[in-house]
Amino acid sequence: MRIVIANVNTTEAVTEAVRQQAMKAAGPGTEVVAVTPSFGPESVEGSFESYLAAVAVMDRVAAVREPFDAVVLAGFGEHGKEGLAELFGVPVVDITEAAAHVAGLLGRNYAVVTSLRRTLGQIEDRLRVAGLAERCVSLRATDLPVLELEADPDLAARRIAEQAVQAVDVDRADVICLGCAGMAGLAEHVEEATSVPVVDGVTAAVGLAETLVRLGLRSSPSAYPAPRRKTITGWPVTGSRA
Repeated sequence: MRIVIANVNTTEAVTEAVRQQAMKAAGPGTEVVAVTPSFGPESVEGSFESYLAAVAVMDRVAAVREPFDAVVLAGFGEHGKEGLAELFGVPVVDITEAAAHVAGLLGRNYAVVTSLRRTLGQIEDRLRVAGLAERCVSLRATDLPVLELEADPDLAARRIAEQAVQAVDVDRADVICLGCAGMAGLAEHVEEATSVPVVDGVTAAVGLAETLVRLGLRSSPSAYPAPRRKTITGWPVTGSRA
């Protein structure tokens, strides 16, 4: 099995952290191909950057040698899942949806702890589109930029744990979802602080992607029809199944 993990930003250190987390979750025989967009923002912290990153991710995944069996979109609350599903037809698992789905199996509700406050509306929109918002009791932010999570993991772990404790004690969350791919590897620390299950989106997405592939399932062509055109002016979509 071959799974492509697409970082949404151009920071290689984030791609490597996501790759390592994905490898821990992947089963024997699964090849993880982690990719970084060739253009776009160094961190995605708002809708403008998210839409730009969506194009960059589709461009980068289209350049990956086929075949591959699934794609994981490693950006929490980001755009682009539907476009990837149309291009390739394979299962495309967004870490936002994966984390929320898994959290729903572990408790009656969940809370999300993410990086910046400005991204909360974007995450809420993604959850609503996916039909997963009803069981989300709160969205909380550390107000640490994405790249600071990577630069100072000790500070990041402390701030995330603080918000997670508030989500459990004040918002009565049963499960915590880590709302940023840059938080990969911090679930255990947060679980120790809260004593509730903590779901890392990358781990959840890899596990779900593997399950879908093993079940022989693909993205529905009625939901995600192949593009009518293989190319857009100035940008060849080499990976299209059309």
